[in-house]
Amino acid sequence: MDNKKYLKWYNKIGYGSGDIAGNVVYAFLATFVMIYLTDTAGLNAGIVGTLMMVSKIFDGFTDVIFGSLIDKTKTKLGKARPWMLYPYIGCSLMLVAIFAVPPQWGDVAKYAYFFITYTLLNGVFFTANNIAYSALTALITRNGNERVQMGSIRFIFAFGTSLLIQSVTVKAVEWCGGGAEGWRTVAIIYAIIGLIVNTISVFSVKELPEKELKKENPADEEAAKFSSDAYPDFELADKENRVKDESKKYSLVDSAKILLANKYYILICGIYILTQLFSSTLSMGIYYMTYILGDADLLGTFSLAINIPMICGLLITPFIVKKCKGMYKLNLTGYLISTIARALVMVGGYMQNIPMMLIFTGVAAIAMSPMQGDLNALIAACSDYTYRTTGKRIDGTMYSCSSLGVKIGGGVGTALTGWLLAAGGYVANAAVQPESCINMLHFMYLWLPMILNLLITILLSRLTVEKANEDWDKTHSN
Repeated sequence: MDNKKYLKWYNKIGYGSGDIAGNVVYAFLATFVMIYLTDTAGLNAGIVGTLMMVSKIFDGFTDVIFGSLIDKTKTKLGKARPWMLYPYIGCSLMLVAIFAVPPQWGDVAKYAYFFITYTLLNGVFFTANNIAYSALTALITRNGNERVQMGSIRFIFAFGTSLLIQSVTVKAVEWCGGGAEGWRTVAIIYAIIGLIVNTISVFSVKELPEKELKKENPADEEAAKFSSDAYPDFELADKENRVKDESKKYSLVDSAKILLANKYYILICGIYILTQLFSSTLSMGIYYMTYILGDADLLGTFSLAINIPMICGLLITPFIVKKCKGMYKLNLTGYLISTIARALVMVGGYMQNIPMMLIFTGVAAIAMSPMQGDLNALIAACSDYTYRTTGKRIDGTMYSCSSLGVKIGGGVGTALTGWLLAAGGYVANAAVQPESCINMLHFMYLWLPMILNLLITILLSRLTVEKANEDWDKTHSN
C-alpha cells in the first residue's frame, strides 16, 4: 500500500453518502418489515421468518456471482460504478413493493408476493449495488489511511441514517395516514431519497485506471523472483507471468476457490454476519420497547444512545488507527469492552433501569465504532493478502463478503426474530403479551446482543491479516 493521496475531501464525503442510500433500504427493512407484516399485513411471524431464511439460500449464490461479474466488467464508468448505479433502481421499486402488500389478497398470495419481492430486493438488486459500493474502497485509492477514512465516513452516514429512520418512521407513518397507506407512502419517500443520493455518490468518485491498480509495491516486485517451489500452496510465477495472470478472467469457480483459500476472508465473512445479526436484534427492539418498557417511542431514544456514540467514535477512528499503527489491537480491545457493556445493559434491563440501559448501550456503541469504521479497510487488506500470495487481484469478488454479511446477517436476524416471536407466542396488536412472549423478548433484546458481541470478539482475536501482510513483505524483501 502506498502513501500517495488519491482523494479530495469531497470525494470521501461523496463516497460515504452512498450509505444513506443503502440504509434507507436496509435500516428501514431490518427495523420495520416484521412489525409491518405482522401487525398491518396480518401475516404470521414464524412463516415470514421461514420465507426470509429460504430467500437467503438464493442470496448466498448471488453474492459471489455479482462479485465475479464486477471483476470482469470494463466500461467508461469503471468496474464497480455501473453495478452500483443501475441496480439501485430495482432496489427502490422493490422497497416500495414490499411495503405495499395488497390487502385484498388471500394469505397464500400475500406470502408469495412478499417472498418474490423480498428475494428480488436482497438477492439481486441490493446485492449488486452493495458489493459494487464496497469494492470501490479498493478501486478508487491504494492509500491505506484513505481507505480507513472512507470506511469511517461511510459508517457515519450509515449510522446517522439508521438513527433518523428509527427515530422518525413510526411518527412518519402516522403523519402519512397510518396503516397500510402510511407504510406505503413512507416507503416511497425513502426510495426516492435513496435513488437520488445513490446517483450522487456514484458520480462523486472515479475508479483508478487499470495501470494504476496493477502497479506493484517493491515487496511485490521482489516476490516475483520467487518460484512456486518455495510456496507449493500458491501459484507464484515471475513478474511477467503475474502480470499476464492478473489480466486474465477468472471463472466463478476459480474465484470461489481463491476466496476459500484465504482464511481471513472467512473470518471477515463471519464477523460481518455476526455484526449484522447484532444490529438486527437491536433493530427489532420496537417489540421490546412496546411490550416491556411500555413505549414504542423509546426505540428512537435507544437509537440515539447507539448511533450518537457510534458516530463520535467513527469521527476519530482514522486518527486512532494511525496512532495505533494498525487495526488489530484497537478492534479487539473495543469489542472486549462492548461485550462487558452489553452484559451491564442486560442487568439494567432486568432491573427496569432505563438510564442504566442507555448509558451502557452508549458505552458498547462507542467501543464497537473502530471496527465498524475500519472493516472495509480490513477487507482491502484481505484482498491485498490474496494478491501477495497468489498474484491474483479479485477485489469485486473479495468484497462479496460485505454484501453476503449484510444480507445473511440482516436476513437471518430478521427471520430469527420471526421464529422467536412465534415460539414465544406473540399475539399481534395485543395490549398485553403472554408471559412466554415477555421472556422471549428479554432473551432477544438483552441476551442475544451480548452473546453476539462475545462471538465477534473471539473472531477478531484471529483476524491478524495486517501482520500476515507485513510478515509476507519482510520475508520477500530479504
